[in-house]
Amino acid sequence: MQRGAEFSIMLGSIELMNSRRSGSEEMLATLACKKITDRREPHILVAGLGMGFTLRAVLAALGDDARVNVAELVPSVVAWARGPMAEIFGGCLEDPRVRIIEGDVGCVIKSGRATYDAILLDVDNGPEGLTRKANDDIYGIDGLRAAHAALRPGGMLAVWASAPNRQFANRLNDTGFTVDEVNLRANGKRGGARHVIWIATNDRGRHRKALDN
Repeated sequence: MQRGAEFSIMLGSIELMNSRRSGSEEMLATLACKKITDRREPHILVAGLGMGFTLRAVLAALGDDARVNVAELVPSVVAWARGPMAEIFGGCLEDPRVRIIEGDVGCVIKSGRATYDAILLDVDNGPEGLTRKANDDIYGIDGLRAAHAALRPGGMLAVWASAPNRQFANRLNDTGFTVDEVNLRANGKRGGARHVIWIATNDRGRHRKALDN
């Protein structure tokens, strides 16, 4: 939906994203990229294009040697980004560091093995999905194990959610991640709805122990 310069992505009557509220999505990228600024040629996977808030923040935080894959399941979202919402995206899709993959991010993650320095997961509404039941698999034990395997040693899995989820935080720990939970507002210092970001570091030794158990 559009009203003047404001855009909104809706699921029926539920607003999933609004172009006026971007603070927590940008912070998802900022927190993760801070952890990998010392890496040469960092390789990032952004799961979910949305309105490009996370992607733009990643590009701003990393240098010219970075590679950023963006997995987006819904072709219409990519079409909107190149069409009516092009001004919001600010040309970031044409950045030479960016590759858009139209497909299921779960498959993209499973196809990688020690490939990424960071995976930024901003799919659906977080672990408690709204748009697609299959999204739950990404946040389950098998999905988290696949993400763990797709990361390089010391890599980051950063996960955005609209609300806290203790069971999901426990699953991250059980899968071998070292986890920090950050609570923040949708509009940053200007307030707004409360959101959650988990910053999970992969640890090969703990992961092996978790699998053995």
